[in-house]
Amino acid sequence: MSASTLPTTLTLTRPDDWHLHVRDGAALAAVLPATAQQFGRAVIMPNLRPPITTAAQALAYRDRILACVPDGVDFTPLMTLYLTDNTPPDEIKRAKDAGVVALKLYPAGATTNSDAGVTDIRKTYATLEAMQREGLLLLVHGEVTDPAIDLFDREAVFIDQVMQPLRRDMPELKVVFEHITTKEAAEYVASAGAHTAATLTAHHLLYNRNALFQGGMRPHYYCLPVLKRETHRLALVAAATSGSDRFFLGTDSAPHASVMKEASVCGAGCYTALSAIELYAEAFEAAGALDKLEGFASRHGPAFYGLPVNTGTVTLQREPWVLPESVAFGDATLKPLRGGETLNWRLTAAT
Repeated sequence: MSASTLPTTLTLTRPDDWHLHVRDGAALAAVLPATAQQFGRAVIMPNLRPPITTAAQALAYRDRILACVPDGVDFTPLMTLYLTDNTPPDEIKRAKDAGVVALKLYPAGATTNSDAGVTDIRKTYATLEAMQREGLLLLVHGEVTDPAIDLFDREAVFIDQVMQPLRRDMPELKVVFEHITTKEAAEYVASAGAHTAATLTAHHLLYNRNALFQGGMRPHYYCLPVLKRETHRLALVAAATSGSDRFFLGTDSAPHASVMKEASVCGAGCYTALSAIELYAEAFEAAGALDKLEGFASRHGPAFYGLPVNTGTVTLQREPWVLPESVAFGDATLKPLRGGETLNWRLTAAT
């Protein structure tokens, strides 16, 4: 396609973010508006300190989130609980009644604030059976934590050690393999059956692990699961742009104060919420698949969760603009991925 025939505007059904961290308190107030301006709904991760483990805590957290939504903006947070070895099965009915949509499995020690996570998935089977009955989804951070397993292999090993036995034992439980990063995960989800899906982040679609080291160590590109080889990135792009309804948008936008990202031991997570839909548009355009973006961003997720598609729209304009290098984050500052750089798509309208 020549430059003269490239689209200059792109209008999509209002998308949703099926994997989002918004923190709490002043940090929540700082980051939530950026998501609410773009997305109709977002699945809110529960890994606060202390984690959100009960329906009552989820309802209180939802109220704090709603208080940060800008006036006149229609945005719905979809709440989750943090699954632990000791989550009681009878909490699942309370969660369902409270509007909670899913529970999140963090293998203990796998990522930020996961120290209270699951040590052995078999310890949660009674709770998973209750979720299967009630129709709540299981969202998984798909990495093993065995220190003997190479960091870059932990997602592939998780498929063998956790996902395959789980799918065999809980065939009717809907499972979202979140922020997949490998060819193995993309191939697994594509063949795993109708009750398994996956989210993909913009940064895993745009970058391979070289991005971590260009010109020096670049901590704002460090996330978990970590960026992988180019062969894996290409497999993720192929999955996202395939049109398969088993793959959908989940930013995993994870804000950390700059002082935490630029420390000798830095926090894991990329803050992409400020320009999320623009980054996805860049990834899909690079693959020659802008026509597949609406399904991925706006339709596949609602179908898997059993929710209606949003009625509003967002419009992107081909318009170079410079992403702010940093933004306020409570008493600290927050540096978005690609901060200070020029993006080629800009969100210009949302209804």
